[in-house]
Amino acid sequence: MKIFNTLTREKQEFVPIEEGKVKIYACGPTVYNYIHIGNARPLCVFDVLRRYLEYRGYDVTFVQNFTDIDDKIIKKANEEETDYKTVSEKYIKEFWKDAEGLNFRPADIHPKATENIDKIIEIISGLIEKGHAYEVDGDVYFSASTFPGYGKLSHQPLEDLEAGARIMVGDVKKDPVDFALWKKAKPGEPSWDSPWGKGRPGWHIECSAMNIRYLGESIDIHCGGLDLIFPHHENEIAQSECFTGKPFANYWMHNGYINVDNVKMSKSLGNFFTVRDVAEQFGYEPIRYLMISSSYRSPINYSVEIIEQCKASLTRLYNCRDNIDFELKNAAEGEVNEEIKAVLDERVEQFNTAMDDDLNTADGLAAVFDLVRDINSKVLGNNSSRQTIEYAAKIFDTLTGVLGLVYNRSEETADEEIDAMIEARSQARRDKNWAEADRIRDELKAMGIVLEDTPQGVKWHRE
Repeated sequence: MKIFNTLTREKQEFVPIEEGKVKIYACGPTVYNYIHIGNARPLCVFDVLRRYLEYRGYDVTFVQNFTDIDDKIIKKANEEETDYKTVSEKYIKEFWKDAEGLNFRPADIHPKATENIDKIIEIISGLIEKGHAYEVDGDVYFSASTFPGYGKLSHQPLEDLEAGARIMVGDVKKDPVDFALWKKAKPGEPSWDSPWGKGRPGWHIECSAMNIRYLGESIDIHCGGLDLIFPHHENEIAQSECFTGKPFANYWMHNGYINVDNVKMSKSLGNFFTVRDVAEQFGYEPIRYLMISSSYRSPINYSVEIIEQCKASLTRLYNCRDNIDFELKNAAEGEVNEEIKAVLDERVEQFNTAMDDDLNTADGLAAVFDLVRDINSKVLGNNSSRQTIEYAAKIFDTLTGVLGLVYNRSEETADEEIDAMIEARSQARRDKNWAEADRIRDELKAMGIVLEDTPQGVKWHRE
């Protein structure tokens, strides 16, 4: 597998630190509100990354954090006249509702920043001892000039970063690009005890502490949104490598932005949508489909027309899988058709080749739809043996499972009431009671159930 590494700006062969094992850290949400569709993209993309690596045989340890103390959380708590913990816990619960809807598999570990204050203090103390950080009246700053590699992720020299920085009035930093590791407590704000007095951690140090505690001093893949490259990930590298003396992450993966009707999503422009808003109108699965329908590094466009196209594509997948189940009911025993098996196996190789090329989910999806075409034309409606149909089903389920799609089947296929109504209609037709048969068909249609009479029996699917 090759991965486009933001650090080197080129595709590199993926070689894990430890053979057969992969350690991944994904920056999680700051929990002060419902997640928006921009947050959904890294959730879905890096969930697929994890699934694909596991599918390829790797033992993956996946960590995604919650930033549960932050200026935005404190502001929200003040607005709602409550405390930071109430706000963060509320929106962590709301996060899980959306994450489950998007079929995001929970990480192996979901640490919170506030649960790792001790590790944060340990690292800051170590940075001060090594001359990479300094304290000024209860605040602690990282000294960027002490790290020769500063700017290597964003590919900007320190001088350019300094020129672009702004020093606020009253700022006591030695250098414009120095950043806060520890913030002195302000009246009314939550705080923790530290060697420098009461305060709270800076944003960047939280992720370094959780990385090092839960995955070790060097990890395989660090991922997140494009907006995190600078300053967040740049600062993570600097403070982590200065503390440990080791490479922090070997591969950096960043997903592109989301546009809304071809304009970058922004609260100020009024084109800002939460996952919950979109899901209430279109469902969660079309959102997931949209997020993986293009290269993860490219910007993607959200619009009503596009999300409707995603729904239509999902319908094709569901119809194929439902038709497989339908034919399995009456299929005869027999050997797997080797000619068909060879065609289906080619689709697996096509899928693997696409995904090995920097997680190319767009071409991976194309391989799945080629598989659907082959199943529809070569397996279904051809008196295929049970074993041949089951082989096709296994490949379909495996590839869609890697992409995290077609995950709402159980509630659609196990509806005894619908099956009973279809059987009642079939009996009415056998009795030549056409009025009753039409009545049942219309009732099913009103429920969103579409019937198809075939030589093998009645098929049904939801509109």
